[in-house]
Amino acid sequence: MATQRKPVPSVTVAEEPGILKQPKSVWAVFFACIIAFMGLGLVDPILPAIAKQLDASPSQVTLLFTSYNAVMAVAMLVTGVITSRIGMKKTLLSGIVIIALFSALGGLSNGIWELVALRGGWGLGNALFVATALTAIVTLSNSGNAKAIILYEAAIGLGISVGPLIGGWLGAISWRGPFLGVATLMVIAFIGLTTLMPKASSVQVVKKKSSLLDPFRALKHRSLLVLGITAALYNFGFFTLLAYSPFVLGLDEHGLGFVFLGWGVLLAITSVFMAPKLQRLFGTVGSMCLMLLLFALVLLAMGIWTSTQWVVIAAVIVAGALLGNNNTLITTAVMNASPVERSTASAAYSFLRFLGGALAPFLAGQLAEHFNSSVPFYVGGFCVFISVIYVWLNQKHIRHVDQAEAH
Repeated sequence: MATQRKPVPSVTVAEEPGILKQPKSVWAVFFACIIAFMGLGLVDPILPAIAKQLDASPSQVTLLFTSYNAVMAVAMLVTGVITSRIGMKKTLLSGIVIIALFSALGGLSNGIWELVALRGGWGLGNALFVATALTAIVTLSNSGNAKAIILYEAAIGLGISVGPLIGGWLGAISWRGPFLGVATLMVIAFIGLTTLMPKASSVQVVKKKSSLLDPFRALKHRSLLVLGITAALYNFGFFTLLAYSPFVLGLDEHGLGFVFLGWGVLLAITSVFMAPKLQRLFGTVGSMCLMLLLFALVLLAMGIWTSTQWVVIAAVIVAGALLGNNNTLITTAVMNASPVERSTASAAYSFLRFLGGALAPFLAGQLAEHFNSSVPFYVGGFCVFISVIYVWLNQKHIRHVDQAEAH
């Protein structure tokens, strides 16, 4: 059976109890994750303001997401190598320091291209932190792998939901405010991890040094490759919504902050409470396909009614629920997909998904400038729909994910 050949325990959301029964090291990483992902939401409400004050086009401003995701994708390939040599705690702290440095420099920059380059440096820090944080929470948790993944997704949701509210408030003062705010919050996260997480020697769980080639070797497992390509297509739609919708909503910084607050709140709630129920009812793969199909329809609706403000606002908020469910489901599937180390599987999967996230913002801006503001949402929805077809055609390669859950 597929579950007998994997050297790591299978991950199931439905049965493992005790999500709140975690050691303080897990809570330290959880807290740092919230602050790290505030950075994504903090910046989103100020995208139109950046375009106006730096005299940049929307396609140039969306490059802030492209450079961020492109650097993250490449950096994901080396996170395992770095972690295996300096340990999880030092890797997490290094990522936090880099995020704080580049976000502060971004807040002091004076041109769009300078800001785009500094945003790439921010992506490097985020890669070191994000990939290691997932591995750390899953590894250090004492209440089950599935609950640890839910906890990680909850931290992402909380960070993303609170971030826009703070970003809208700071952004109304100056577009520089959110960048400097991220730097300040990351200093707090650094202090929290340093004081609450045990000494590096007690959390060093990587037994052998990783190679740069390990993520590519991991993608030889067809199940992991299928989920990675699915995530790349899904993230194309995700970052089309995230990077381009602020330009069509017609709201100020406060208004955008509240819209993405609603988006993030639903993302957080569904990732924790609804995803396990869907998994019990339809299985991991079936639930994932359902969420992807609904998300494709939401993007289609945004394309059809781009000029109708209330429809776009409602679509963005509803999308938060679909994305929250899918994030938990696809992360759970990746952890069960192949017999490789979880850190290596996470690096390989993240490399592919952030490639999709890098292409989408740039292409969305270009499509809007060359055609109209509806086309980016049509293309994003099409990519997400293709991901459903791709999963369906390759379901034999990931069927064991549901079998692991049943076991």
